[in-house]
Amino acid sequence: MRGARLWSLALAAGLVSACGPAGQGPDAPFQPRYAGIETRLLDGDLVQFLVEMRGARDAIDVENYAECAAAQYALIRGYGFARHLRTNVDEEGGLWRADAIYTISPALPRGLKTIDAEVIAQACAENGIPMV
Repeated sequence: MRGARLWSLALAAGLVSACGPAGQGPDAPFQPRYAGIETRLLDGDLVQFLVEMRGARDAIDVENYAECAAAQYALIRGYGFARHLRTNVDEEGGLWRADAIYTISPALPRGLKTIDAEVIAQACAENGIPMV
């Protein structure tokens, strides 16, 4: 499941942060600044999430932020699952943006990139990542 991969990738990203840009050595603390979430219901169960943050180590951090938004949104709508369709990430001048599309559903959807909304939302809360 994507959720399990999400946190293992985040851990791996943290371990290789020593290879990041100048000024972000291995001892530099990860201090993300989450700048907002915008949700757009596109059609029925198809939802777009636009998120912005500063202080991301790489694209994975902003993708995680979008996934947290999708998980919480699914729960708010009374659904237990989401399926990731695509995420586009861009960074300019230290501002990271992600444009992610998910479908939400009451039952586990078909596909490889599915998430259990409750599990992901709990992990997001534990890791201090804001949600919708």
